Amino acid sequence: MTSAPLAARLQVPSGPLFFPVTAYGPDGSLDLDTYRAHVRGGVEAGAAAVFACCGTGEFHALTPEEFEACVRAAVAETAGRVPVVAGAGYGTALAVRYARLAEAAGADGLLAMPPYLVVAAQEGLLRHYRELAAATSLPVIVYQRDNAVFTPETVVGLARTEGIVGLKDGLGDLDLMQRIVSAVRTEVPGDFLYFNGLPTAEQTQLAYRALGVTLYSSAVFCFAPEIALAFHRALATGDDTTVHRLLDGFYRPFVELRAQGRGYAVALVKAGVRLRGLDVGEVRPPLSEPSEDHVKQLAQLIERGHALLEEAR
Repeated sequence: MTSAPLAARLQVPSGPLFFPVTAYGPDGSLDLDTYRAHVRGGVEAGAAAVFACCGTGEFHALTPEEFEACVRAAVAETAGRVPVVAGAGYGTALAVRYARLAEAAGADGLLAMPPYLVVAAQEGLLRHYRELAAATSLPVIVYQRDNAVFTPETVVGLARTEGIVGLKDGLGDLDLMQRIVSAVRTEVPGDFLYFNGLPTAEQTQLAYRALGVTLYSSAVFCFAPEIALAFHRALATGDDTTVHRLLDGFYRPFVELRAQGRGYAVALVKAGVRLRGLDVGEVRPPLSEPSEDHVKQLAQLIERGHALLEEAR
């Protein structure tokens, strides 16, 4: 395991982790000016890091050229104020290609997505991520979800691999996560990072915090940074009253709305960014836009979230 600068910068998060959406113009092409404005706004609002071209950023829908352009734009806009982590995925060869593009664009690290489609054995998964980590000098965070689910022994192997600095969990199996954390703590003492990577991670962060997982992705930060920041501060300071108020009045209803459509973990977030006045365009196929009624409900929820913040003052 490496003590890479990225790991040191993320040890004590100063704010939510920002996963910007990718902006498209009316014709569906990449809109870098709007994307830069979105990234800039997130950094100025208090993001602790920018995770560019990851799940919320529609990594799956970007060409390699678009990917590199977005990562380069994110690096330029952050100007070193916070680290930029870029997605990398598909099979090993393509994941390596994306990793090298991200490194050339100036990224500080990689979020390694699950391999494309295949359900591999643990030894194959370990080899995949080790080859990815060896391909560049960038530190790697491995994303556990879908077809990339690891035993504690495999995560110990990942933690022993030079260049792999953390695990992001998008599975939500807390028993497995506890065993993973315990195994790595026992076998590879150090500062291996853990992230709550479930959709709308705030909803489950109280449970993850009990495991010692303080880092989490915040899609809500994309369109309601004030709410996401208030929640993050409340968690950090032990203000459970505010945490529960926001969970009950905003996050739980948002999760329930998100569950009403496939792909809403991205499409509803993008609709939220547009509601706040930044036209980032629609999602690309195969994702589809939320219904008009669901967008109206989202607008009402955002208003409700801000009202809850006023009540807390």
